[in-house]
Amino acid sequence: MAMAAHTVTPTVTPPMTTDVLTLSQLLSPSFPVGAFAYSHGLETAINEGAISDAESLRAWMSDLLESGGARCDAVLLNAAYASDDPAIDATARAFAASSERLMETDLQGAAFCDTVQAVWGQSLGRLCYPVAVGRLAAILDLDVELTTALYLQAFISNLTAAAMRLVPLGQVDGQKTQVALKPRCVQIAAQLCGTTLDDLYNTAWLSDIAAMRHETQYSRIFRS
Repeated sequence: MAMAAHTVTPTVTPPMTTDVLTLSQLLSPSFPVGAFAYSHGLETAINEGAISDAESLRAWMSDLLESGGARCDAVLLNAAYASDDPAIDATARAFAASSERLMETDLQGAAFCDTVQAVWGQSLGRLCYPVAVGRLAAILDLDVELTTALYLQAFISNLTAAAMRLVPLGQVDGQKTQVALKPRCVQIAAQLCGTTLDDLYNTAWLSDIAAMRHETQYSRIFRS
């Protein structure tokens, strides 16, 4: 008895899935921007006792998402996505609260731009990290809200990894911290979609002070 031929219907990968895979590569810890070397002032906050467990770490990073460096980066990313105005990168540099914060965004951005040039053949110049991510997302036509959410998740993931070494924080608590903050990354990405430099502000002063104090900390593991 002849068997009926099985017809395979070609499938097309949805654009959003392609975006997720591309962004997962760009924002992966394996992408050579050297993010593992920076703690965004977290090292000093832990050294001085402001962060001592998973709960205080979540509270600290929630402030960064709501009103600190993470939010600033998200605004800059969105501004750079909408425009290639050089004033956006200049503002990002001027808005860095300390020399280490400027080094952090400048050197990670430079490494990101160099790798993008080598892999994708896209010349971005030398841009601060969130500005570079926003510009490339626009060039590759990636969804800006998704880009912002994954950028924030990578930001939180990197600081969690630093805290796991410094507090010390167990791996399970580290994963629970990221799970707890993931909804905020999504919500903030939606809230900040389409924002401009007019929406840029920072009121997480303790984080800024910690970053400044880190510059003169006697014993350090991280560069910021």
